[in-house]
Amino acid sequence: MGARVLVADDSSTMRKIILRSLSAVGVPTAVEAADGEEAINLFEAGKFDLVLTDWNMPRKNGLEVIQEIRKQDGDVTIIMVTTEAEKSRVLEAIQAGVSDYLVKPFTADMLREKLEKHGC
Repeated sequence: MGARVLVADDSSTMRKIILRSLSAVGVPTAVEAADGEEAINLFEAGKFDLVLTDWNMPRKNGLEVIQEIRKQDGDVTIIMVTTEAEKSRVLEAIQAGVSDYLVKPFTADMLREKLEKHGC
């Protein structure tokens, strides 16, 4: 699969877990961002097919990342990977333009289901 993937999470451990899960489902490489601002800058500089973003990050949070990316690209698949599972937060993310939600902790199979659902 030649999908270009951007992973934004301020936890290097969580980025490694996400990258390992992506690798397990056939996505061998991804670009990493350590905070929301870096994610937006990387997105502006490159063409991505999929964005996996955390909610709680420094400089810009996941919601701001979604809003900024949606201004540039209305079609890219954005999956929020977070512990924030309350209904009000989910609705907030949907209104911002998130494509889907993956609640931590998750398995590679759960990630695969989301990717297949969105044709990634």
